[in-house]
Amino acid sequence: MQTHGESASQADSRPALLLVDDDPIHCGALERAFERRGYAVKSASSVPQALALLGNWSAAYAVIDLRLPGSSGLTLIPRLRVANPRVRIVMMSGYGSIATAVEAIKLGAVHYLTKPVDVDMIERAFNRLQGDENALPGMPLSVNRLEWEHIQRALSECGGNISATARVLRMHRRTLQRKLGKHPVGS
Repeated sequence: MQTHGESASQADSRPALLLVDDDPIHCGALERAFERRGYAVKSASSVPQALALLGNWSAAYAVIDLRLPGSSGLTLIPRLRVANPRVRIVMMSGYGSIATAVEAIKLGAVHYLTKPVDVDMIERAFNRLQGDENALPGMPLSVNRLEWEHIQRALSECGGNISATARVLRMHRRTLQRKLGKHPVGS
C-alpha cells in the first residue's frame, strides 16, 4: 500500500506536459490520453491561463494550439523556452499554413501538426531533434492557397488580432472573418 508521500513523489517524477487548447473536448481527450501514458499534465485554454501555470512550474513538453482566444499560441513558445530551454514544443492547428509552421519552428517548436492530431502523432513529434523548415511541399501553390498563406502570415504578425490584420491587409474585418472561417484551401 502506498502512502500519500509515495504517490506524490511518483507524480513528481512523471514528465511535465503543458497542454494549451481552447477546445474543451479535444483538450480533455488529449489530457486523459497523456496521463494514461505517464505524463503529469496541466492544461489551459488561453495564453494568460498558460502563463499563470508557468509562474511556478516548468514543462518538459508542451502541446499548443495556434488559435487561442485573445492571442496566438505562438506567443507562448519563447516564454516556454525561457522557463525551460530544453522544452519539446509541438504546435497544432486546425488551420495549418506554411507561414505559421515556419514561424513556430523558428521560435523553437520541434514540429507543427495540422489537426486532427492524436497522442501517437504528438509523441513522434516530441522525438524530433529539431524543427525542419525545409520539410515543406515542393509543389507550386494555387492562387487561393497563396492568399490563405498571406492571410495567415499577417494574422501571425498581428498576434492573432483580427481587426489589426484586416487593417494591415486593407480588407473589411467581416470579409477577413469569412475567409478565416473557411477551411484552408488545398495546394
